[in-house]
Amino acid sequence: MIRRILFFMVTLIVTNAYTQDAKQLLNEVTTKVKSYTNIVIGFKYALNNPAENVSQETRGDVTLSDDKYVLNLMGTTQLYDGQKLHVIVPEDEEISISSISDEDENNVTPAKMLTFYEDGYTYKMDIEQNVQGRKIQFVKLIPMDSNSELKEVLLGIDKQTKHIYKMILMQNNETNITITVNSFKTNQPLSKTLFTFDESKYNDYYINRLD
Repeated sequence: MIRRILFFMVTLIVTNAYTQDAKQLLNEVTTKVKSYTNIVIGFKYALNNPAENVSQETRGDVTLSDDKYVLNLMGTTQLYDGQKLHVIVPEDEEISISSISDEDENNVTPAKMLTFYEDGYTYKMDIEQNVQGRKIQFVKLIPMDSNSELKEVLLGIDKQTKHIYKMILMQNNETNITITVNSFKTNQPLSKTLFTFDESKYNDYYINRLD
C-alpha cells in the first residue's frame, strides 16, 4: 500500500511538472507571437485518413495581423477584414461573404492558428525531436469540449525561437491534418489595402452574401 501511495505521489509530481513546463513554453510562444506587428507564414498542408484511403498534400501561405488574415490554400483565398470573411474561389468565379460564427471562433481558424491553445485545452509535454539541428518540443493539447471534432493536437515548438514549427490536428473521424511551417517572417511591409475586400476587382464573380 505504501509503495502504491509513493508511486501515485511521484506520478502526480512528475505530471504536474510536465504541465507547468508546457504552460510556460506556451506562454513564451504567445508572448513572442503578440510582440509582432504582422506574421507571414509559408507552410505545407497534409491531410491523411487511412481508413478512407484519402491522402493529399499541398502548400499554402497566410498573412496575419491582429485578428485579420489572408489565407491562400488549394486555389482559394480567404480574406478576413476583422468583421467579414470573404472566401474567393477563382475556379468557380464565386465569392462567399459571411460573419465569423461562434463555431468558427472555437475552432483552429487562421486568425488563431498561433494562439488557439490559450483557451479550452488541457496540455502536457510530449516528445522532443531534432529536425535539421533544431530542437522541436511537442506539446499535446486535448480539447475540454467533449463534443469537439478534435481528439487532440500536437504542437511542435522550436525551443530556440519559440515559434511554432508544426501542428498536427487529430480528429475523431481518424483524419489527421499536419501543417509544417516552411518560412516564418515577421513585421513585413504590408500593403495598407491587403485586408480590404475590393468588390470592383470581381465584376464577373457571383457574390453570395450569407448574412
